Amino acid sequence: VFPSLAQAQASVANEVYRELGQPSVFLFCPTEYCSSLCSPSPSKSCYLLTLGQELLPGISIIWTGPKVVSQELSATLLEEVEGVLRRRPVIWDNLYANDYDCRRVFLGPYTGRAPGLMPRLRGLLLNPNCELQANFIPIHTLGSWFQSELRSCAHPDHAGMESATALGDRQGTQEGSYSPQEALELALLDWVAEINRQALEPGR
Repeated sequence: VFPSLAQAQASVANEVYRELGQPSVFLFCPTEYCSSLCSPSPSKSCYLLTLGQELLPGISIIWTGPKVVSQELSATLLEEVEGVLRRRPVIWDNLYANDYDCRRVFLGPYTGRAPGLMPRLRGLLLNPNCELQANFIPIHTLGSWFQSELRSCAHPDHAGMESATALGDRQGTQEGSYSPQEALELALLDWVAEINRQALEPGR
């Protein structure tokens, strides 16, 4: 019936979206959801080009970055993805996901995300560790990153300093920008306080 997988998926997604009354949040996860799955690249993928053309504009498209688990996210990549999808992507961030290897638990700060990314995103979802308690630092430091991004949006002169500010632990070199190390220290202080509070609860 359909000449391509992308046209089939877009047709079904559009029909469901309309049937549900075009809700404000409607997420579509493409078969090619990161750069490493695209052939030959995101901007030249016939599959993504078709989705960008065929999917109704109110439908959000999920993207994980360069890889399924992306160590870094850059404004340049998001700009390329936005161009081909004709909309800003929703990042499904697998930085902390450990469902593929439950012997590992990720407790470091939210890092590797360039400053000034928020204007290039339609949203951001964090795929956490499978162990509930292990997500205090990931979620806490994500909150610190988000607050820093909000400040950048409020003061656009300080946004998009990716060229001046390297990814990773050096993100805190610009005044007011997100520092993974500072965010980690704040998260640890709050986590210890939370652990102590729980320890005092009856029955603990």
